[in-house]
Amino acid sequence: MRELFEEVAGQSPLDPGEAVRRASRAPQRKRFYKDAGVGEADGGFTVTLDGKPIKTPSGRTVVVPKRGIAQAIAAEWAAQGETIDPLTMPLTRFANSVVQSVVERAGLVADDVAKYLGSDLLFYRAGHPEALVAKEAAHWDPIVFWAAERLGAHFMLAEGINHVRQPDTAIAAARAAFPKDPWSIAALHVVTTLTGSALLALALAHGVRKPADIWAAAHVDEDFNVEQWGLDEEVAARRAARAVDFEAATRILNAMQAT
Repeated sequence: MRELFEEVAGQSPLDPGEAVRRASRAPQRKRFYKDAGVGEADGGFTVTLDGKPIKTPSGRTVVVPKRGIAQAIAAEWAAQGETIDPLTMPLTRFANSVVQSVVERAGLVADDVAKYLGSDLLFYRAGHPEALVAKEAAHWDPIVFWAAERLGAHFMLAEGINHVRQPDTAIAAARAAFPKDPWSIAALHVVTTLTGSALLALALAHGVRKPADIWAAAHVDEDFNVEQWGLDEEVAARRAARAVDFEAATRILNAMQAT
């Protein structure tokens, strides 16, 4: 059973892509339980398999702060057939990672997210063609303006890929708006990693844009290339796999914000 939880959890707690790659290489295990449910525990809720709470590879009981999250994780286990497919269990992977590696170092995880603000996707704009310039502006400008007006984070924009040092005050102002709890911080990190933008992740966490709009904003350049040259099936498959983890992180953020 320990090997199974290692496969589901993945070995890289903050890299959803690596977790998926490991899960895809692992042989599927037979389902060893009948029922998946939710129990209560100090500090939150557990996910149970035949009445026993699931644990991380290191033996820690997975305790989640919201019943809704526990119910969603239990649903992933309940939906498994004769064999268990970790690729269909993004919330389980997420929960294992948080309990295993984030709960006790949420500040360090937040610092890692903040590093993206030094070279965020939204700050580097195309100079041409005009159609791409307009698309980037339409998707990205409202979020950059929101950061300046609501957070006091005034970032510098650049054309091309030459690095522009961002003001320390801007990074600090955006960093101060990060959520504080480990689960939201972990979700923020996942979204940042998947989109290449801490600012997009922060806007999602604050409800500035709908998840679909955030996902579209993260893929403006990619979608423009598809319009020009057609769809690359391999690229599309990778994007679809990332979208699964993006949706899971979004569900965590929404659940943590709910009363």
